[in-house]
Amino acid sequence: MHKSKNAPPSEPAAPTQELPAQRVIKKYPNRRLYDTRTSSYITLAEIKQLVMNSEPFSVVDAKTSDDISRSILLQIILEEEAGGSPMFTAPVLENIIRFYGNTMQGFMGGYLEKNMQALVDLQRTVIPAAIANPLANPLGNNVFLQMQEHMQKQTEQFLSTFVPKR
Repeated sequence: MHKSKNAPPSEPAAPTQELPAQRVIKKYPNRRLYDTRTSSYITLAEIKQLVMNSEPFSVVDAKTSDDISRSILLQIILEEEAGGSPMFTAPVLENIIRFYGNTMQGFMGGYLEKNMQALVDLQRTVIPAAIANPLANPLGNNVFLQMQEHMQKQTEQFLSTFVPKR
C-alpha cells in the first residue's frame, strides 16, 4: 500500500526514523484553511489546538506561497482577546505599539520571547513540584515568589545590556 508523504504516520516513529515534516496549512482567497496532511478544511480553533499540542506547522497563502503563519497566530490572539478574559490591558497594547519603529523594537521581541520562555520553563518545573509536594509549599505562595524573582532577574539581565559598563 502506497502512503502519501503528507499522511500522518500509522504508528509511532522509531528513533532512527525522521520526525514527520512540518504540517502545511494553505489559506485560500475565500479565507478557508486547508490542512494538506489531512486533506481537509480546518478552522482557527483547530490551528489553535495545533499550537496547544506544540505541533509544528506553517500557514501559507495558497496563491502566492507566502508564509502567513504570524498573521494567523495574531488572528487567534485577537479572537482570544475579544472572547471574554483578555490577557493584555489597553496600556500594555499601547506600549507594545509604541515600540514599533522605535530603536528598541528589535530588543523588545527578544525580551518578550525570553520572558515567555522563562514562564513556560517555570510552569513545567516549579508548579508540578509544588503540586507534588504541597506541604513544602503551602498555598503555592512560594511558587509565585519564585516566578516573580525569576522574571525580575530576566528583566534585569535584559536591561543591563543597555547600561554602559564602567
